[in-house]
Amino acid sequence: MNKNEILKLIKDENVKFFRLQFVDVLGHMKNIAIPLSQIEKALDGKMMFDGSSIDGFARIEESDMYLVPDYNTFVILPWRNKEGRAAARIICDIHKADGTPFDGCPRVNLKKILADAKKMGFTMNVGTEAEFFLFNRNVDGTSSTVTNDVAGYFSVDPEDTGIDCRREIIETLEQMGFEIEASHHEVAEGQHEVNFKYADALTCADNTVTFKWVVKTIAKKYGLHATFMPKPVFGINGSGMHTNQSLFDLKGNNVFFDPKDKLQLSKTAYQYIAGVTKNARAFSAVTNPLVNSYKRLVPGYEAPVYVAWSASNRSALMRIPASRGLGTRVEVRCPDPTCNPYLAFAMMLNSGLDGIKNKMTPPAATDVNIFDMTPNQMRRAKIQSMPGSLLEALTELKKSKLAKDTLGAHIFEKYLISKEKEWDSFRISVTDWEHANYLNVY
Repeated sequence: MNKNEILKLIKDENVKFFRLQFVDVLGHMKNIAIPLSQIEKALDGKMMFDGSSIDGFARIEESDMYLVPDYNTFVILPWRNKEGRAAARIICDIHKADGTPFDGCPRVNLKKILADAKKMGFTMNVGTEAEFFLFNRNVDGTSSTVTNDVAGYFSVDPEDTGIDCRREIIETLEQMGFEIEASHHEVAEGQHEVNFKYADALTCADNTVTFKWVVKTIAKKYGLHATFMPKPVFGINGSGMHTNQSLFDLKGNNVFFDPKDKLQLSKTAYQYIAGVTKNARAFSAVTNPLVNSYKRLVPGYEAPVYVAWSASNRSALMRIPASRGLGTRVEVRCPDPTCNPYLAFAMMLNSGLDGIKNKMTPPAATDVNIFDMTPNQMRRAKIQSMPGSLLEALTELKKSKLAKDTLGAHIFEKYLISKEKEWDSFRISVTDWEHANYLNVY
C-alpha cells in the first residue's frame, strides 16, 4: 500500500481520526491520536513525540523523536465507526531527530536481525498461537478471576459461553485483514485460542500486538476482561504463545525441508534446532518476561520445562509438527503472550542462526514424555531445565553475548533495568500466601 492509496481509503471511508501506534521496550502498545487535518503530515513521517516520556526510550536531552509509519500496516478500525465517521491506525518505527532509526525501537531492532538473516540468504516466517482467558469484571470494572464458562478443551455451546465474544473477535480481525485458520476453547475454564495464518516475522509481530489489542477491546464490549497473563489461576493450565518458525531462501523455498532425511528435515533445520537449544535459557527472559511467567513453566500443566526437541513429544521445548514441504517448521513452545514479539522473534531467530553459522549439531531427539523421566535419566540425556524464575532467567540473559548482540546495547540495558526492578519489587512484597501460612502461626 502506498500513500495515495491510503489517502483514497481515508476519503472513501470518511476517516476522521488516525492512530499512530508503536510498542515500547516491554512490548506495550502505545499510540498518538491525531485528527484528519494532520494525516498527511503523519504519513510523511513528520509527526514528533517526546521519547523521554516512554519508559526505556530516550533521555530528556535527546527526547525529540519521529513516528515513521509503515504503510502496509494501515487499517480501518471496525469498532470505531460512529455515525459514519471512521478511525484508522498505522504502525510506526521510531526515528531520532536526525532522521536515523532509533536503536531502542523494538520494531527497528527486529528489522536489523531480519536484515542479517537476509545476508545469509534467509527470510523468517512465523505463526503465533496466543492463548488468553476471559474473566468476569468486578463491580468497579477491575478483573476478577471468575470465568463466565465451565467449558474445557474443544467444548461447544452452551458450555462454551464465551463463544459469542470469540466470534466477534474473529469477525473483527477478518475485517482488519487477518486470515483466521481456527478458534476453539482451550483446556482451562475461560481459556481460549484464535489462530491466524503465519506471515513474515515483521508482519507476524505486528499482527500479534494487534491481535492482543483487538481481543481486549472486544472482550470489554461483552463486560469481560481478556488477559494474556501466563498463569492467572493456580492449579489450572496457563496461557502460552507457541511460536512456529521456519526459514525460507530468497526464492521462496522452505530450507528446513529435506525429503531424503528420516524426519524430512534439512541440515539447516537441525542446525537451527541446535542453536535454539543452546540459547534457550538465555532468551527465556525475553520470551517469558514476567515473574508470573515462571509459574506457568512448571511440570504437570503441558508447559515446556525442559530444553529438548522432538518430532512428536509435546513435553519438549521444541516440537516439529507433522506438516512437511512448505509447512516444515519448528514450534518453540516456551514463549508466553506477554512477551514483546519483536524482541522474542529476534532472539529466537538469532539463536537459530547461531546454530547455522557455527554448524552445530543438536542433541538427540527426546521422544518420550520428559515429565516421566527420572533425574538420572535426564542427566544421561543431558537435558537441562528452563530457568525456574525471572531472576534465574535474567542471570542467563546477562551472561549471553548473543543476547547483547541481538538486542543491541540500548535495549539490552533498558530491558534489564526494568526487569530487575520488577523482580526486586516482587522479592520484597508480602503476599497472601505468606499471610495464610505465617500470620497466625508465628
